[in-house]
Amino acid sequence: MPDRPSFPVPSATTPQTCLRVSGTGLTCVDVVRAARRRVLVHLDGEALKRAGRAYEIARDSGAKRAVYGRTTGVGANRHAVVTPDAADQHGLRLLRSHAGGSGDRLPDDVVRAGLLVRLNQLAAAGSGVHPRLLSALETALAEDALPSVHTRGAIGTGDLTALAEIALTLAGERPWARGSLEPVPVSPGDALAFISSNAVTLAESVLAWHDLSRLLRASHVITALSYAALGGSPEAFSEVVHAARPHKGSLYCAAEMRRILGLDTDAPAGRRLQDPFGLRAFPQVHGPALDAADALERVLDIDINAAAENPLIDIGGEQVHHHGQFSTAYLALALDGLRAALHHAAELSAARLSDLVEPDLTGLPPFLAAGPAGSSGIMILEYVAHDALGQLRHAAAPVTLGTAVISRGLEDHASFSTQAARSTTSAVAAYRAVLACELIGAVRALRLSGPALPSAPVARAFAAAAERLPYVAEDHPLSSEIEQAEALIGDFADY
Repeated sequence: MPDRPSFPVPSATTPQTCLRVSGTGLTCVDVVRAARRRVLVHLDGEALKRAGRAYEIARDSGAKRAVYGRTTGVGANRHAVVTPDAADQHGLRLLRSHAGGSGDRLPDDVVRAGLLVRLNQLAAAGSGVHPRLLSALETALAEDALPSVHTRGAIGTGDLTALAEIALTLAGERPWARGSLEPVPVSPGDALAFISSNAVTLAESVLAWHDLSRLLRASHVITALSYAALGGSPEAFSEVVHAARPHKGSLYCAAEMRRILGLDTDAPAGRRLQDPFGLRAFPQVHGPALDAADALERVLDIDINAAAENPLIDIGGEQVHHHGQFSTAYLALALDGLRAALHHAAELSAARLSDLVEPDLTGLPPFLAAGPAGSSGIMILEYVAHDALGQLRHAAAPVTLGTAVISRGLEDHASFSTQAARSTTSAVAAYRAVLACELIGAVRALRLSGPALPSAPVARAFAAAAERLPYVAEDHPLSSEIEQAEALIGDFADY
C-alpha cells in the first residue's frame, strides 16, 4: 500500500490530558480538540519569558525609532506620530476604533480555536505584547470564558475587528458571551501587536479542514457500499493501474477501496466491462480532493505556529522589522483549491446516487421502490442531493479573484481568506448532505438485492448502517433518514 497522505486525521475525540502551548508544534488536530473537547491548555513558561523579552525590545525600540502602530497611527495614518502625552491611550483608541465587527456571533468552537491559535502565535514571541495578555488567553481557555465576536470585518489582511473585540473584552470594555475574567490592562503598544494576526480566520479554516477531511475519508466507505450494490468492477482500483499514473491522492484512494472492499488479485469481475464514472473514475476525481486537504493542512500547520505580526519583534537581533506577512494568499488559495476539488468529488457522489436508482445498472425496481406500480421510492433524494450540490457549487467559487483597495489606497491587495474560510465551512454541510443521500440509496439497494458481501470493512459498514437506518418499504417521508445518515457518516471516517 502506498504511503498514507497526512489528510486522514484522527478523531478529535482522541483522549489528550493537556496541551502545552509553546509557539511551535501546535497541530490542526490540537486546535480541534481544544475547540470542541475542552482540552486543558498550559502555556509554556519559557515561551512566556520569550514573550516578555520581545515586549521589552518593542518598548525600548519605540523610544529610539518610529515603530508602526506603537509610535504611529496605522494604515494611511502610518506617518502620524503619536505624541508622548497621548501615548498612554493610543492602544485603547486603536482597539476601540477597530472593534467594529458586524453580522452574527461566531460559534463557540471557532472562538475557542481562535483564542488558542492567537495564544500560540503570541507564544512564538514576535508580537511584543505584554506577557499578561498571553496569561489572560490561557486563563480564558482554562475557564471557557468566551468573548462575543462578530463574523464580519476581515478580508484576509488581519482579523482586525474580531481580535479587537477579543482584546477589548479582556480589557473589560465589552461583555463576555460566556464566563468572565478580571480586566487586563492594555499597554500602549499592545493594541496593534495583539490584532495583527489572522488567528480567527485560521481557526475557522482548521475546523473546516478537519470536518472535510473526515468526510473525505468516510467517502471511501460510502462509495464501497455503492460499488457493492452496483456490482462494480475491481479493475478500476487495481494497484497496477494506479502505479502507472502515481498521483498521491489517487494512489491512496484506490488502496483504500481495495482494503475496504477486500479486493485482491482474485477479486471477481464486475457486472460490466466499463462502470459508470462514479465508480470507474472515483480515485482520479477523489484523489485531488485528498491532496487539496493535505496541502491545506501544510499551510495551516505553518500559519498557526507563525509569528507573522507586523511589525515583527526579532529577539535574536533585537530589531523591529516591518513587512507584509499579514497577507494570507497561501491560505486563501489552499481553501479555494480544496472547495473546487470537493465539488468534483460531490458530483461523483450525486452521479452514483443516480446510478443506484437506475434499473439497468442495479437490476432492481426504478428508484428502489418496493410498493405498487408508480411508487417513487427514493426519487426525492436526487433532488435533495442536487440542491446540496448547487450550494456546494456556489461555495466553490474562488474568492481569490476578488480585490480591494482601502485605507486611502495604501492597502491595495487582499486575499479574502476569511471569505474562503466561511465558504469552506458552508461546503461541509453541503457535502455531508450529498453523501447522506448516496448512503441511503446504497443501503436500500443492498437490502433489496441481498448480495453476499466479502469479509471486509464494507460488510461491517453495511451492518452498522442497516442497524441505524430504518427500512420502510412503502413510500414515506425521508427527512429523518437523511438526518440519521448524516449523523452516521462521521463513524465511517474511522473504518
